[in-house]
Amino acid sequence: MKKEYKLEFNDITKDIINNEYFLKTKDDLHHGSSKYDHLVRVSKCSFMLGKMFKADIKSVTRAALLHDFFFGGRKDKNENSYLNHPITAAKNAKEYFYLNEIEEEAIKTHMFHHVIMKKIFPFLNRHEKAKIKESKPKSKEGWIVCISDLLVSIMECQRFEFTYIAKLSCLVLINIIFLRN
Repeated sequence: MKKEYKLEFNDITKDIINNEYFLKTKDDLHHGSSKYDHLVRVSKCSFMLGKMFKADIKSVTRAALLHDFFFGGRKDKNENSYLNHPITAAKNAKEYFYLNEIEEEAIKTHMFHHVIMKKIFPFLNRHEKAKIKESKPKSKEGWIVCISDLLVSIMECQRFEFTYIAKLSCLVLINIIFLRN
């Protein structure tokens, strides 16, 4: 990342990264590393994609930094599950930080790829309900956070499991279909 970008990124994120509650994410594991590290990686990826696609840089960077802002693992509580944790993360983010509408929507819709996978393969996460219309990102920033999370997650897993390859393929296909119009 260029020096000027690092300075801009740090300026946008400093209030969150230095927050005592956000720092607690260092204690939670996520994809084999700390949730804190995952959030920073997704935020940096979103920042750079936001630059490339002329998105609202502040909103996309902050939303990405807060997209998994929940405490504990996904299997610890129902509100932390794969399809419920975006609502929990948005609620927590609103409790500790100011969120604009773009940021809140991007956090709530960052698991769209999981919703698509659930619709294609209904036996995945059987106990969870998913609605495509409610889960689909409604902004460029929401799509960027969703894609950044997926890309970083694939990198972090350090193994290409079938489910990640399938999710990435579906997301690319969906983007081609929706972005053509």
